[in-house]
Amino acid sequence: MSRRLPPLNPLRAFEAAARHGSLTKAAGELNVTHGAISHQIRALEATLKVRLLERSGSRLKLTPQGAELLPAVSGAFESIAAATARMTRPTSSGKLTVSCVPALLSLWLVPRLGGFTAQYPGISLTLNATNDPRDIHSPDTDVCLLYGDGRWSDCWTKKWSTLELFPVVSPTLINNRPIRSVRDLADHVLLHADEGREWHTWLAAADALDIKPLQQHRMAGASLTTEAAVHGHGLALGDSVTASSLLAKGQLVTPFNFSVPAVDAFYVVCRNEVRSAPIAQVFIDWLFAQREELPARTEQAVTGQISIRKRRGQKQVQAAG
Repeated sequence: MSRRLPPLNPLRAFEAAARHGSLTKAAGELNVTHGAISHQIRALEATLKVRLLERSGSRLKLTPQGAELLPAVSGAFESIAAATARMTRPTSSGKLTVSCVPALLSLWLVPRLGGFTAQYPGISLTLNATNDPRDIHSPDTDVCLLYGDGRWSDCWTKKWSTLELFPVVSPTLINNRPIRSVRDLADHVLLHADEGREWHTWLAAADALDIKPLQQHRMAGASLTTEAAVHGHGLALGDSVTASSLLAKGQLVTPFNFSVPAVDAFYVVCRNEVRSAPIAQVFIDWLFAQREELPARTEQAVTGQISIRKRRGQKQVQAAG
């Protein structure tokens, strides 16, 4: 069934006059005469067979029918204006607000910020350290990098990276308190970035659930546990993305050549209307291009010296690389 819409010019005249409460001001905005605005409104009223505006002293007043029509017309014109602005806005300039998992932000994104700025000097970024899915639908946030299961509704979502998890420790700590086997974890502090699920997964895979560590600390995310590990406060679970630079610099080492896949992953997420904005496309494309430059095999980060054998003669996990 076809929908017949009122003509555009009368709708523009009505919206401007209703917004200003004045035919004269509407005429000035649309650069036409006072009479032309009055004529267009009368034509729209004739088409719709209702009265939309009436005079109240020196101002125009909406009738009930006009009050019902105005929000829809105003919203439509605002949407058209916004879409036009997105199409005509240069892809290499503007402001973009990004929320990112704290560990990924500080250990992966910030070190690459100079490269992004050099490539897109006209884009000004606002970076917020958070892993809150509510940011997806916040008008104050454009693009999110989240760690989770990817099951967020009413948005554009694309998996950015899966992860391998493995213990990491500072060279100073492991030199002072050696780790020669998985049983030596009983002499160390374990640092948790969650309620304990990830360490439980690794210990179970390493057949070491019965180990009672010296102490356990829980912190609000991998950014804090990784920093604590760098300072020698215990062993954290590093991942194949955020820990790679610290391992390369020698600030952390991994004593085992054994990793487990993380249950969750990193995702790039944004509202559907933001995804079509050229400036958001530029940043998202850059994120995935940078991800491609990391080693293809995540196991390359796991170069510990201690092999862990599975029980009952199962296949030994070999050192990668």
